[in-house]
Amino acid sequence: MTEKKKKPGFEALAKTSLITQEKLLEVRKRRHAFFIGLPKEISLQENRISLTPDAVELLVNNGHDVWVETKAGVGSKFSDKQYSDAGAKIVYSPQEVYQADVILKIEPPTLEEIELMHSGQTLISAMQLGHMKVECLQALLKKKVTSLAYEFIEDKVGGMPIIRAMSEIAGSTVLLIASEFLSTANNGKGIILGGITGVPPTKVVIIGAGTVAEYAARAALGLGADVQIFDNHIYKLRRIKHLLGQQVYTSTIDTITLSDTLKTADVVIGALRAEKGRARHVITEDMVAQMKPDSLIIDLSIDQGGCVETSEITTLSKPVFRKHGVIHYCVPNVASRVAHTATNALSNIFTPTILRAAEEGGVEAMIFSHKWFMKGVYTYKGGLTNEYVARKYGLKYRSIELLMAARF
Repeated sequence: MTEKKKKPGFEALAKTSLITQEKLLEVRKRRHAFFIGLPKEISLQENRISLTPDAVELLVNNGHDVWVETKAGVGSKFSDKQYSDAGAKIVYSPQEVYQADVILKIEPPTLEEIELMHSGQTLISAMQLGHMKVECLQALLKKKVTSLAYEFIEDKVGGMPIIRAMSEIAGSTVLLIASEFLSTANNGKGIILGGITGVPPTKVVIIGAGTVAEYAARAALGLGADVQIFDNHIYKLRRIKHLLGQQVYTSTIDTITLSDTLKTADVVIGALRAEKGRARHVITEDMVAQMKPDSLIIDLSIDQGGCVETSEITTLSKPVFRKHGVIHYCVPNVASRVAHTATNALSNIFTPTILRAAEEGGVEAMIFSHKWFMKGVYTYKGGLTNEYVARKYGLKYRSIELLMAARF
């Protein structure tokens, strides 16, 4: 019997161990192309727009469609031609621009604007909880619009980039406003904002110790004013002293101390950050009544209801009123006074966020991939997802994080 010929070792090995093994390859996320609409703001004295022409050009070059309602950028000194040259399509009615899948605007939408929206649309705008109407909220829920409030959107380190940018502008602008209404030309006290040799400095009292206060205090100190800062958070008071790099008077908001300080103040700046959606009145009408005649209150918290009891919303065309002989300036959206600068600041934040969302696969993917972006969501597919809003109006809400868990 012939002995069976042995197969070479490598041949046997090839038939056993060297069989091609399957391997899972990383699947890249499909890049999403956005259809973005920039409507013209119809709210009183809003001059800003969310994107500059340069930002639009960058988005268009990355494959996104951008429609701009005619004259939407005029208040920020950007023309239709600039947007058209950047690659945007200029449309001539709100009905057209609201066909977009993503609406990027500044002010909260009105009922008339929500009526033009469609199911599944994404809205990114301010919410302004202090002035939000429940009818608008219910209309957004009925339309099943995914709404994000840009004042709630955070960055990766827990900061609020849009609030920070607008606060820097407000803090820098408020001293220009103060100088204007202290002037004799505007029937003010007729004093210089700051101090000169041989003349006592102007006394500036700031309520709040956040970003607005930091920039306002920096400008006031640079002019030579006497600055006093009040806040109930000790850590904020410590931080602002560190940031300013010099010793300034700071105090917690004690009623007696604050009342005595206001009696000698020339300018009072209300820059108290809203807590749980609404600022609280820390300066009472009695305190205002004891202030010096022609002294000036600038309530920058008026967007959330104000921190001065006597504050009432005013307009750029009629910015001040007097009560108890004290001048009150209570114009919301102070950043809109310098709309070109504010638009550039907003665009610098929105543009990379949009590009990032496109890389992630769309707004929904962005929401569920990044908690800092998720925090901006207050309505999602017909459900309310913001606890503060729900409490204010006595409505039911669903946690967006629970929705995320259910999604996976």
